[in-house]
Amino acid sequence: MPDPDLVTQALARNLKRLRTERGHTLDALAARAGVSRGMIVQIEQARTNPSVATVVRLADALGASIARLLDYDESAAVRIVTADQAVPLWTGPDGGSGTLLSGVEAPGPLELWAWHLEPGEGYASEAHPAGTVEIVRVESGELTLSHGDRDHVVPAGSTASFEASQAHGYRNDGAVPVRLTMVVSVPPPR
Repeated sequence: MPDPDLVTQALARNLKRLRTERGHTLDALAARAGVSRGMIVQIEQARTNPSVATVVRLADALGASIARLLDYDESAAVRIVTADQAVPLWTGPDGGSGTLLSGVEAPGPLELWAWHLEPGEGYASEAHPAGTVEIVRVESGELTLSHGDRDHVVPAGSTASFEASQAHGYRNDGAVPVRLTMVVSVPPPR
């Protein structure tokens, strides 16, 4: 796992750079992302470690991947992310986790995630921008995928794909850990 201070510094640097490149003032980005101006200032000054939801809102508002916001080495033409460099962004109360493995801008943000949910754990996601698609491949256990007002059971060895422009979530209602790989594709900014 990368040094948390390194990730915080990368987020601060990349958020400010992307905000400036896109011509957003602090107030404009705050309004666009639904994040307070004060929170953005604290993030850009590396004085806080924001929630996953906050990072997602900022990435969506900037039309960037979470990986790009957290990238602490953008200089290489080929980027290899070793297991210890992957960034865990969600930790469940019983030991589950959601780890961003990699991401690119192609032409919009494209992210690869590894998730581990212990029995009884779940993660609820807000709606993403229209056109966002997620693909989930369950490697072990049985995932309960919430999409809108419906639950879908996704057994090990199965893949689910869906439009993620409405609230959705992932739960482990079973007795064994669930491991899954997820790809998130966000459309490029308008």
